[in-house]
Amino acid sequence: MDTRTLTATTESAGARLDAFLAARLPDLTRSAAARLIEGGLVTVDGKPAGKSARLTGGETVSVTLPQAEEPEARPQDIPLEVVYEDADVIVVNKPVGMVVHPAPGHPDGTLVNALLHHCAGSLSGIGGQLRPGIVHRIDRDTSGLIIAAKNDAAHTCLAAQLADHTLARTYECLAVGNFKEDSGTVDAPIGRHRTDRKKMAVVPDGRRAVTHWEVIARYQGVTHLRCRLETGRTHQIRVHLAYIGHPILGDTVYGAKKPVPGLTGQCLHATGLQFLHPSTGEKITLTCPLPEEFTKMLKKLQSQR
Repeated sequence: MDTRTLTATTESAGARLDAFLAARLPDLTRSAAARLIEGGLVTVDGKPAGKSARLTGGETVSVTLPQAEEPEARPQDIPLEVVYEDADVIVVNKPVGMVVHPAPGHPDGTLVNALLHHCAGSLSGIGGQLRPGIVHRIDRDTSGLIIAAKNDAAHTCLAAQLADHTLARTYECLAVGNFKEDSGTVDAPIGRHRTDRKKMAVVPDGRRAVTHWEVIARYQGVTHLRCRLETGRTHQIRVHLAYIGHPILGDTVYGAKKPVPGLTGQCLHATGLQFLHPSTGEKITLTCPLPEEFTKMLKKLQSQR
């Protein structure tokens, strides 16, 4: 059990308790907060809270979060496109549609399930049962390079490189609209969306997020970009490009709600990965080609010039 204690400010006066909890605890949805209240796991000034409780400001709110029960991920014989592999690390080109690790709604068929089979259980345990070896993630509907650690020493080293930006990640995407400049930087904090807890957004109290971009080519109503991550927030490139008015083509969460014919997900691909080898210190630079859907869309745009 994990108990959190929060203080309601005067600005929270009139807010429903479930909405207050969802806003203050990023990993908690409003419906989940309501269930905790109904289960007697939330108190206001030491007293059990009612289902429709509203705050007046100044209260002390305590919420007890039950320990999540994580099922153990199991090995599955799922084909992987391995770009690099040795005794310490493995880098794969993840296809669109593959979830990185098991989660509600995706108990198996994930990259972790595939890695457990391919690596015969030889993965770092730092990420826990559901994220063995996973150092960083890319979205289900984003394709491209992702690195996993085969032992704890490699995982610790790569995580440090991720933090100090030695581990560099480059993406290519098709963004809606025309860019006037040839390059630029989006430096805007990202946090959980205020009303839609499944989405991220640029918010004043979010974590610092920096994305550098440069134009590769311009088409009619679409721009081909190369993006380099300085930080690695959830959905960072998607949120930042939508924030400046240029959502990624095919992104039905942060852009147009209707899917783009010919695209399974958003047109975003992790093309490059650079890191220092955990054992040798050698600089490893890897690239992978654009997926078929991406190249077909490029050809279609080129034909419309």
